[in-house]
Amino acid sequence: MAHNKALIGRSIPQPAQIPAVSGLGLDSDKARYRLIDALAQAHQLDAGLVEVMRTVPRHHFVEPAFASRAYEDVALPIGHQQTISRPSTVARMIDRVLKHFAGQERKQLKVLEIGTGCGYQAAVLSRLFGEVYSIERIKDLHLLAKKNLRGMQCFNLRMLFADGLKGLPQVAPFDAIIAAAAGEAIPEPWKAQLAEGAILLSPVLLAKGQVLEQVIHHGHGNFQHLHLDAVRFVPLLQGTR
Repeated sequence: MAHNKALIGRSIPQPAQIPAVSGLGLDSDKARYRLIDALAQAHQLDAGLVEVMRTVPRHHFVEPAFASRAYEDVALPIGHQQTISRPSTVARMIDRVLKHFAGQERKQLKVLEIGTGCGYQAAVLSRLFGEVYSIERIKDLHLLAKKNLRGMQCFNLRMLFADGLKGLPQVAPFDAIIAAAAGEAIPEPWKAQLAEGAILLSPVLLAKGQVLEQVIHHGHGNFQHLHLDAVRFVPLLQGTR
């Protein structure tokens, strides 16, 4: 796949220009629908994913100073040198997981998110999959995500303040792992926590820069690696703070 210019933040490059839309208050729903429908058309997204993303209020997860830009396809600051991913990033990564499991009952799948951030992607995941676990290493962001998700009835979502490099062995194996930070290689604990047939998506840092890496576990320690588009994510760090 041809590499596109890397973008800053928790993002993957976009092959198509998405029209900027914004709106708050009475027209926020309309603005959100316009953006998600544009993404769906540009990237041929799974219909169920489109329906979910049309219902999750992204403006609820951004800082008030940036709320007017909630329905533009951009990454926005959430503090602590982190960002809320651009909607196309969330859409394309989750879409890849959904299409990997095409024909299977998605409500029976267990997903691990590395990097909760403000909780937006976790909210989307919880409406698509049966069990969702999300790890955040920054305590203030963990608490922010819990606040943002309060009242959203994400009863199948479990959020943890922990070191994401270790994964979550106590509830493994996972059918999918999605990471939002780039390390030099896929951590071995993540691969060890993949079920047979599972998919993992994570940015990795190579000599030529960051790329999004896909890993499929075919069982018996057989992992298929595929490098996708050029990306630029925040660094994957050890420990908590």
